Amino acid sequence: MWSVFSYLFPAREQPQRRTYATNNPPLLPTIDQQFHPKLRVVMKQLDSIAPRFPMKRGDIEILNRPDQFYSTLKAKIASAKSRIFLSSLYVGKTQTELIQCLDDALAASADLKVYILIDALRGTREAPDNVCSASLLTPLVAKFGKHRVDVRMYHTPNLAGMSKAITPKRFNETYGLQHMKLYGFDNEIMLSGANLSHDYFTDRQDRYYVFRSSRLTDYYYKIQEAISSISYQVLPSQKLKQGFRLTWPTSNASCEPHMNIGRFISDTSYMLDPLLKQQQLSSFDEFDDTDDYDTLVYPVSQFTPLFPKMIDNSTEKPAVLRLLSYLDTSSIKWWFTAGYFNMLPEIQDRLINGKSAGSVITASPKANSFYKSSGVSYYVPEAYLLFAKKFLEEVARIGKSSMITVFEWQRGVVNTLGGWSYHAKGMWLTAPDEEVPSITVVGSSNYTKRAYSLDLESNAIIITKDEVLKQQMKDEITNLMTYAKKLELTDFQPKPKQKKQELESSTPDTKTNPHVDVSENAIQAIDTVATMDDDSVHLVNKDDDVVYEVDEDRKISYGVQLALKLLGGRF
Repeated sequence: MWSVFSYLFPAREQPQRRTYATNNPPLLPTIDQQFHPKLRVVMKQLDSIAPRFPMKRGDIEILNRPDQFYSTLKAKIASAKSRIFLSSLYVGKTQTELIQCLDDALAASADLKVYILIDALRGTREAPDNVCSASLLTPLVAKFGKHRVDVRMYHTPNLAGMSKAITPKRFNETYGLQHMKLYGFDNEIMLSGANLSHDYFTDRQDRYYVFRSSRLTDYYYKIQEAISSISYQVLPSQKLKQGFRLTWPTSNASCEPHMNIGRFISDTSYMLDPLLKQQQLSSFDEFDDTDDYDTLVYPVSQFTPLFPKMIDNSTEKPAVLRLLSYLDTSSIKWWFTAGYFNMLPEIQDRLINGKSAGSVITASPKANSFYKSSGVSYYVPEAYLLFAKKFLEEVARIGKSSMITVFEWQRGVVNTLGGWSYHAKGMWLTAPDEEVPSITVVGSSNYTKRAYSLDLESNAIIITKDEVLKQQMKDEITNLMTYAKKLELTDFQPKPKQKKQELESSTPDTKTNPHVDVSENAIQAIDTVATMDDDSVHLVNKDDDVVYEVDEDRKISYGVQLALKLLGGRF
């Protein structure tokens, strides 16, 4: 009875509690004063949220192309001597070359250990009948042993019981995923939004930052290690058709989530809370020997599914929102990009309602990996196009169209010869009165409601006064803008397509398409005739005999609009 009462009369949600307790030592005054005063304010705010790592010129390298990402990945694997740790959503099922590269590295160095963390739902999707991430990695475990190759698969605690039993594969991933992209090699760490599969190595544009810092690399290793300790371990199995089994080691930090979700969340939050906020310091004077640093890196992560609902101590969302509060002056410029454009409302509000001018770069429908795909996913590009349209409408509504611009990225047509897809995500901000960025955010997050409620994300906020790095960040934007074209609300309006005579010669059969009315009587009755199906508008103007039609890649069906009202937060 009490559960029924609670359902009918739910308790009012209490404000979410947040606590911050970092152990960042004070910045040296001589260095602190060299940053712009506005940047110093941001740095102090971030100091209260996330651990801070100082760096010097040359410690950060920015890659701009997927082939650079892949060649760097292979080179770092080949030269690693003590550890390789890789966190990704999945490993592509055709990545035999990457697996061989790991095999060769393990054979070349007896001290080398490999740690891999991927998502359990995505990593076993094709099993047991076809190759999947788990079956691809299992031979490494069989050859070198689990003490040298530790393959883990994170399973969201949100999917269990009846929901798991009835939810089809592909759709079960909407409950949450391991979405971090951490690629570590000895004392270097590469952050990206790219997964470990062929398209990300060849024709899928993303972002890639290499950090040469043992301390920062150790920190991200501990992040992966923590999530691995609450994940399944992949071991070979000769009894199962798929060739592997998932086990829950007794050494894990908690029980399996479906066994006791309350205990699981309690254990994970207890483990993650200090890790997200602090780094290991021998003393508060530890940074004295780095008084020539010019760049600060703040690792931030979003682990919402692993915290109690009202006590989410994830660091990414509060850090990003604090960062965007910096857009309070017109002398600052910003750029935001996401391949899957569906901004968290709080982020959109900060960008739109700030005083700064900025640009958004997102994927054209023809650069969306789901373009012309089969099944329900066919409509995914339309969904993100609708989000972009709504964003433009809101910008126009508040009179900011001259300040905020949306660009669509397109390089050929995806899934055709020479066609690329777009997966870059992040943001850049300048110091006041500058043209090149001083701040960027890079990592796995798509900055959506889903990223801040269902998935595991890890990112870095970089603040620099190094002119070389600032120019490299600007070059990164320029590289992305090479294939970007301005998107405007007028692009969604019907445009002239063909003459009336051409239309009449190819008049559709109204018996098979009753939505279309092109009869002579109808044309004579009114000057303009509009006919509408669920995803397009056709206008015939009597005076100039021209047909007006919405461009194919600007059509948004009513079904997509309805679906987004129901499922918008899961995109």
